[in-house]
Amino acid sequence: MASQISNLAFVHPEAIIGENCEIGPFCFIDKNVIIGDGNKLMNHVTLLDGTRMGSGNHVFPGAVIGAIPQDLKFQGEETTAEIGNNNKIRENVTINRGTAAKGKTIVGNNNLLMEGMHVAHDVCIGNGCIIGNSTKIAGEVVVDDFAVISANVLIHQFCRVGSYVMVGGGSRTSQDIPPYTMAAREPIAYCGLNLVGLRRHGFKPDLIENIHEVYRILYNSGKLRQECFEEIREKVPSSREVDYILDFIHSSKRGIIK
Repeated sequence: MASQISNLAFVHPEAIIGENCEIGPFCFIDKNVIIGDGNKLMNHVTLLDGTRMGSGNHVFPGAVIGAIPQDLKFQGEETTAEIGNNNKIRENVTINRGTAAKGKTIVGNNNLLMEGMHVAHDVCIGNGCIIGNSTKIAGEVVVDDFAVISANVLIHQFCRVGSYVMVGGGSRTSQDIPPYTMAAREPIAYCGLNLVGLRRHGFKPDLIENIHEVYRILYNSGKLRQECFEEIREKVPSSREVDYILDFIHSSKRGIIK
């Protein structure tokens, strides 16, 4: 089915628009933009040079995708902002394109980005994430799948947020938040497992208990990190989830929250 494009929208002749899209009045779609099928762009949506969008996304008024990075090192290099499929991008969300550091900013599939939140250059957001109103994610942050980040959260550049995390509203972090956990307070701190989230996603009680044991050893044993790892390997049954936690912490460049 042909796309429905408002007469009041501007679509650059070099832009590539898929089938069955709805493009509302006062949208601006720049050159070097490619969007797939079944996208709905409400009024006043801006897609700038370098935007790549999959299918089935719903973008609300005032969103701006593909603007140049707010990074003084950016020298006009050709980069992209890549949006996957079936995302809801609410009012006034801003997603900047990449820099020479990584070349692209990525938002995966089935995410909900709420009103006024910002995704900076070279960020990588996974799948199934929910990110609250006015949250600001700085450059080169990685957010793994199914993370829930509440409103007004500030995330320092180069941080990583693990899968199935719940971050409390108004938090600020300059360190990594390990997977399956809750993080809140001021200063931000580990607040136990995200039990509600894990149960909703079908994690079995035995697996939840094993994950909990990993974090009891890490946060409560008083041992050095390597000693904790050795105790975990000895006491906790091996699983993909346990390996993910240990790999996450081992590879952390900014350190994990206390």
